[in-house]
Amino acid sequence: MTKSLLLVGVGGQGIILASKILVSGLMKIGYDVKMSEIHGMAQRGGSVTTQIRFGEKVYSPCIVENSADLVIAFEKIEAVRWLDKLKKGGTLLVNDYEIYSLPVLIGKEEYPKGVIEKLKEVVEHCKVFDAFSVAEEVGNVLTQNIVILGALIKALGIDTIDWVEVLKENIPEKLHDINIKALKKGMEL
Repeated sequence: MTKSLLLVGVGGQGIILASKILVSGLMKIGYDVKMSEIHGMAQRGGSVTTQIRFGEKVYSPCIVENSADLVIAFEKIEAVRWLDKLKKGGTLLVNDYEIYSLPVLIGKEEYPKGVIEKLKEVVEHCKVFDAFSVAEEVGNVLTQNIVILGALIKALGIDTIDWVEVLKENIPEKLHDINIKALKKGMEL
């Protein structure tokens, strides 16, 4: 059976790295994996997405509307933006974190209020967590993406992989300790 995952967020949140670590682990246990990434003005705070599909045999990484088993939002407005990809009965993981767009920063618009409550109204399986606070507790807010990766691994229930080893293979050695802590904390969410 093929699983479809959509990771969404804003440029600079480490979505691509988290996706590559996940894909690396899935391939180690023999899954056929396809991944695509889209950077929409990522360096200027634009939307970044990765589509990952894995299973015995996968022919395309593309996820059409209402077909994603899991949507993982690194920023809560991005959850709203990509909600149409989630299939009925699918799971939405949301990092309760706000990144302000330019119109919000210059005071022309307000960041929407009640986003999490509205998501919970329309998605039966919606889990919200605060990866920023967990990463801050670990000692580096830049590990927020690895905290989210840990939460995603837990949601997928793929615990037959040595994720610490996979992590070590994908990040520089000087960053191993802090990211291992972040991964383990994320897996507890």
